[in-house]
Amino acid sequence: MKTKENEAGTLASLAIGESAAVAQIDPECKITRRLYDLGFCRGETVTCMFKSPLGDPTAYLIRGAMIALRRRDAAMVAVKE
Repeated sequence: MKTKENEAGTLASLAIGESAAVAQIDPECKITRRLYDLGFCRGETVTCMFKSPLGDPTAYLIRGAMIALRRRDAAMVAVKE
């Protein structure tokens, strides 16, 4: 899902401590509305904070709230640097 405009890829590709801006949510995502409600709107900065020992789920900081997402859901959120 990497493009020139979207250098970082997806939320799932962020390492701990990395931040990126939300570019878009894949229309095929089953929880699109819930992600918007949680603050995953275009331009919002998201920081990867923690990963579980097995790497799934991962905690992200957005708008001052810590949100845990499964890898399959995080892979539906495109981000850019």
